[in-house]
Amino acid sequence: MREDLAAAVMTLPSLPQPRAVIFDWDNTLIDSWHAIQDAQNHTLCAFGLQPWTLEETRQRVRGSMRDAFPALFGARWREAGEVFYRRFSERHMDTLQPLPGAEEMLHGLAARGLYLAVCSNKKGDYLRQEAEHLGWTGFFARIVGAFDAARDKPAPDPVLLALHGSGIAPGPEVWFAGDADIDLECAVNAGCTPVLVRDHPPVDGEFAPHPPAVHVDGCMTLSKVLENL
Repeated sequence: MREDLAAAVMTLPSLPQPRAVIFDWDNTLIDSWHAIQDAQNHTLCAFGLQPWTLEETRQRVRGSMRDAFPALFGARWREAGEVFYRRFSERHMDTLQPLPGAEEMLHGLAARGLYLAVCSNKKGDYLRQEAEHLGWTGFFARIVGAFDAARDKPAPDPVLLALHGSGIAPGPEVWFAGDADIDLECAVNAGCTPVLVRDHPPVDGEFAPHPPAVHVDGCMTLSKVLENL
């Protein structure tokens, strides 16, 4: 282990030993922001709205379509959703890339016998197609996307569905790892341990009232944290 990584692990707060780890998908395990931005801007322009920069896309794309699109497109949000998904389905595999260390981490966690699942606000069909394309389906007991549960993140419903049949109840022994405020809020709403996974640490008050229990700067650091509990 690198000295700086070892030091980071040693200074982490006391955390519950997990029985399960639930992951967000986009920008936690994989990078598909360019495909999302392309489909989003294609849809915005089709409805006479201004396109977003990549940074604006990263900041604004949080909730699921059924939660976010009515505010953008009003009564035509379902029509806008069809435009978005038609464009996305044409292109999302072209730029799909695992984030550094993600596959190695998943191999390690699966080998330890941890229950692994995915909860994303990406539509479930596309989510599972991407996991299959990467050869990752076997890592996860359940892959839960938008519209799979009665409500989407940040409601706890996707977590309950992800754990269904596992014999593991939502609680501190279930870690929810994601890069965005909606992931931390979902973790808290479900009573799980919220883990922030992104390259830069949070600033004071950024995630109030749903702060992370711990921040790690990427998949390999998360893997080392789990190994050293």
